[in-house]
Formats: sequence, C-alpha cells, structure tokens
Amino acid sequence: MPASRAYCVAITVALMCVPAISEASYGLYVGRNLTSDGSVFIGGTGDEVSSHYLRIVPHQTHPEGARITVGLTEEAEMYGGPNKPGKLTEIPQVRETYKYISMTYTNWAGFPPPLTNGGLNEQGVAARDIWSPSRTELIEMTEAPQTGPQYSDLSRIVMQRASSAREAVEIVGEMIDKYGYSTYGGNSHMFADAEEGWVLIDFAGSQGLWVAERLGPNEVRMSYPGYIGDIPKDYQDDPDYMGSDNLISFAVEQGWYDPDSGEPFNVHKVYGAQDAPMRRPTVNEIEHKLETLTPGISFRQFMNVVRDPAMSKDSNGYGQAVRLNADTPHKELRTLWVAPTGSVTAPFIPWRIGVTSVPPEFRKHRYLTKGSASTFVTAEAALQEASQFAGRLFKRLMYYTCHKPDKFLPEVTEALVAFEDTMLKDGEAVEQTALTLYQNGQDELARKYLTGYSHDRAYDALELGEDLVGSIEARTRLLYDIPVVEAEPMGKLDYEMVTCR
Repeated sequence: MPASRAYCVAITVALMCVPAISEASYGLYVGRNLTSDGSVFIGGTGDEVSSHYLRIVPHQTHPEGARITVGLTEEAEMYGGPNKPGKLTEIPQVRETYKYISMTYTNWAGFPPPLTNGGLNEQGVAARDIWSPSRTELIEMTEAPQTGPQYSDLSRIVMQRASSAREAVEIVGEMIDKYGYSTYGGNSHMFADAEEGWVLIDFAGSQGLWVAERLGPNEVRMSYPGYIGDIPKDYQDDPDYMGSDNLISFAVEQGWYDPDSGEPFNVHKVYGAQDAPMRRPTVNEIEHKLETLTPGISFRQFMNVVRDPAMSKDSNGYGQAVRLNADTPHKELRTLWVAPTGSVTAPFIPWRIGVTSVPPEFRKHRYLTKGSASTFVTAEAALQEASQFAGRLFKRLMYYTCHKPDKFLPEVTEALVAFEDTMLKDGEAVEQTALTLYQNGQDELARKYLTGYSHDRAYDALELGEDLVGSIEARTRLLYDIPVVEAEPMGKLDYEMVTCR
C-alpha cells in the first residue's frame, strides 16, 4: 500500500538502495479460465510500518442521515513532493452495509486509523490496495488542505457496498467525482469477483483523475505498482475501461498528450511517475512464474507465488489470498486466507465469512502501534495484550529465518505448506458440514462451527510458529550468536530491510 521513504534492502548480506518512492505492496490476479477449478484468484500484501490485526466487520443497518468521516489530517505526508495536509470531512453513509473481513492497521502518516487495504465481503468481492505514484507535476499541483476520501476510505466503502468488481470501480469513481480524493501521492486498487477483475488508479493533483481497466478470464496480472498502459480514446464507451470525464482532456491541456500525434493514450506514460518504468523487473519475474503454471494453476500453487521471497519480506504487514467461485453454495462459505505477517514465514489461515469472532492473539496489540512506547496498557486492554501476538511471533520467525535463509527457509516453507495443505484438504468436509446446517435453518450453529474451526486452526498455527521459532532460535544461538545492537533508533525509514531472498 502506501510507499515508505527511501530505504536500503538487505539481499541476504548484500545491500541494495531503493529510490525515494519505495517498491511496496503488490497484488496478483489470475483469471478463471486459467485456474484448475474455474475460480478467480486474487492475492498479495499490504506494506506499512504499523501494527496489523484481523478484523471482522458485521453486516449493519444504519439510521437515516448517518454519515462517515473521510480524508486526511493536518499531519498527512506526500511522497515525491511537498507535504499536502488534509482536512477531515463527512459524507453520507448508505442504509445497509455488507459484512467483510480484512486486515486492519494502526498508522500511516496523517491517515486516521483503523486503516484497511480491502479484504473480502459477503457478496464475494475481494480487494487489494497497491501503491501507484503519480507524476511530479500532479503531486505539486495537489491542493492543500486536501479533502475527500483517501485509499483506506475507498477500500472500506467498497467492502461495505459493492456486490461485484465492476460495481466496486463504479463506487470509487462516483466517490472521487462527487467528493474529491485525498492522497499520499497516487494509489491503485485491484478488485475481483468470481467473473473478472479490475485495476483502478486514482491520481494525485486534485483534478478528480481516475481510470480503470478490466482484467478478463484469460489474464494474469501483477500490480507492483498498479499500472495501466494503452487505453482507447473512447474509453468511456468501451466495457473494458472506465475513467473520469477529464482523463484525456486534462492531459491535452497540460501538454502531456497530443491527440493528433497518432500515438495511443498510455496512462502510465502520461500520468505515472516519469522516472520509473511501468513494469518493474519483479513484475516480469512473478508474472512469468504464474504464466508457467497456467492454464490449470491450483490455489495451492497460487499461494506459493504470493509468498515468494521476491515480494514477501519484512515490509509486509500480512499476506492474503482468495479463491472466488460462482458455485460457492452459500455466501458465508466465502473464504479469506490470511497470513498474520509476511507469508514468507507465516501460514495462511482460512477465515470464512460466517466466522463471527477473532481470537485475542490475532486482534490489535501494542506491537508497532503508534504511541505505545510512551503509554501504559489500559485495564480494558490488559488481557488482550497479555495474549501472544501472532504478528510478533511470526516476525520473530522471519528475522531468525532470513538471517540464514539458505539454511532455514526450506524447512520453514515445508512446514507452512504442509500445515496449509491439511486445511485445504479439510475444506470440502468443513463446508459441507456448515452447508448442511445452513440448509436446515441452523444458521447460528453453522457460524459457531465455522468460528470454532478457524479458531482451532489459528491456535494450531501459533503452536507451529512457536515450535519453529524455538528450533531455529536454539540453532542460531549455538551456531551464529546474536550480536549486540545499541544504535538509536533500532528501526528507521532509511533501513536495511530483512528479506529471505
């Protein structure tokens, strides 16, 4: 999601410096004609320096006249140009909102928590949120204070209101057209349902610029960042594209595009960061891996690619994978697979829409939560804080494993895959049991069953994590020792990123 400041990445022991708008967050899409069971696959991660935790938001009915707060605060930062503080405003809420499951996080500069990059809702719409830097001129012309919804607001609104991927695009476009858009420098979304996917880019500049491209059943796409290339000049009349009315006319006014040149309108070339390619080398690498597995890629293989160490590293707040199938027999059986931190060393756990609660170990904790270093735990939060925090446990496993990835990563990967395979194998029986309960009018009992299953697997995951950490920690101490680090601060934005690659 939001890109962090410049940093240096540790590739095992070598360091690689990354430019000011860092390469953070990714989304993967595989169309239904290319998968083993005719499902659409979507997955990826959100990259933020923050505490991440699982949240289940119920289906709700809101009073007439209800409103929601959107936008940025005065602390908002802009990357690639001068800061553009924001102003919080209110917009109308709809009367009814859908249930959804998402990973939530606690801090991004000037973006009020709780924040989300999307997730999965009860209608079978899944969303990822991915960085997509706008050209410098757009960043510089962004008005201050910024007003209107920002990326997390839009992701949350889509989860609450969209019943298809196409409708998700329409909702975001309508929000920007009507209320404007607040940003840290440009952003994108990847939406999917059981039929198709969409990539939508919203640009900095306070001009209401946005564009979306459909991803069809025979397509593979990696957003890293979110990108769109050539689009037809009559894009608003083409069912595979959508965009703001001024998308091309504004570029012509600025001298960024000549409609008489004979050249196609290339979205990245016109509006994207001018000092970066549309497709990074990692995009080509990962898309190639996906394409070699298609047609017929399984969900197991897709999860393997989501956890690839080329993308999954310390910046990941979580890993996420979804299989969307039109034949799902009950909406509450739709499933979001979530790793509690970077999936390179953390297991995916299935959370079905019917699940009603989250174990305390997977809820919000103080680790990496803004302000926690200068405050004491409240009595209300003490017991939740006393519990093991899944995110921290699997971060520890990442740090030990990635210290010597050649030695430790193969055994960690083998254990995680074996653990996930047991849940994939369980899937049919679990869903058939729950479906029988639903069909017999035992909805609450079905939800209790699904909740118990996910809780049990979550605790199994913690036990597995503790065993792996204990084993690798013991060998690390014996073989390599743990050096003393007293530098202040121990963490910073210009840093050597931990990665297992």
